Amino acid sequence: MAGFDIRDPKFATYILGNATLQELGGGFRWIEGPVWMADWNCLLFQDLPNDRTMRWSEADGFSVWRASSNYGNGQTRDRQGRLVTCSHRGRCLYRTEWDGTITTLVTHHDGRRLNAPNDVVVKSDGSIWFSDPLYGLLNDYEGGRQASEQPPALYRLDPETGDIRVMAGDFDGPNGLAFSPDERRLYVAETGDQQRPDPKQYLRVFDVSADGLRLTGGDVFHKVEPGYSDGFRLDEDGNIWSSAADGVHCIAPSGKLLGKILVPHVVSNLTFGDRYKSRLFIGGSHTLFSIFLNRRGAQWP
Repeated sequence: MAGFDIRDPKFATYILGNATLQELGGGFRWIEGPVWMADWNCLLFQDLPNDRTMRWSEADGFSVWRASSNYGNGQTRDRQGRLVTCSHRGRCLYRTEWDGTITTLVTHHDGRRLNAPNDVVVKSDGSIWFSDPLYGLLNDYEGGRQASEQPPALYRLDPETGDIRVMAGDFDGPNGLAFSPDERRLYVAETGDQQRPDPKQYLRVFDVSADGLRLTGGDVFHKVEPGYSDGFRLDEDGNIWSSAADGVHCIAPSGKLLGKILVPHVVSNLTFGDRYKSRLFIGGSHTLFSIFLNRRGAQWP
């Protein structure tokens, strides 16, 4: 079937025969942080090197939602529906309140500045989990060169108390992350030290303790090829839909590759959205794509 690479018969049931990959628009520099705003019936995403947050809707097309975004990258909604954003330039997480004002949530850990928060998810208990690699500090293209004050890490933030703790510090470059639908597992992309000729690049999986305060495991779950997993989301059955160099890869909870949606540009990030959360929005480098699937995204985010 053109446009797809089916590795398992199950993947064929996820595809709608009359729904093909649709190019919604281009002219951006690098798309990150797509998040569906169901109450606004629109998609927000970052045009990261252009330092702006974009809006897209079926009715109105594209518009600039925020400029400057302080070089925003990953973003998600909290349990009150507020937008939580990772900032490269600000080296922080910030939240957009309902009245449009900005609240800075965290800038430091253990008395030292964060690096460049990259991607973020919110757990059902309201805790905010985010990755903090060095990527946004290394060049001027995505925020401006700055000196790192601490190693890359995966963090948990309690926004009520301000408590911030390292949940895993054995990463070269933590990137995208997402919980399984039951929140018993946390998947994290290791995209490695990309200044090395052979960086570690794979998906890892952790077991989450019942109180949500500890992680165990962290084994390699899956190796995306070609390219690597940058951002990903899960569907209602726990399948992982991951970015890759040749499109979007669908990976079963067992770690088996079920199939691919082939995209003509390197995919950076993606999210489920639209009326039933069955439309996959795909950031293909400088172009936004979408495709309707016989799948629904996990209930949250």
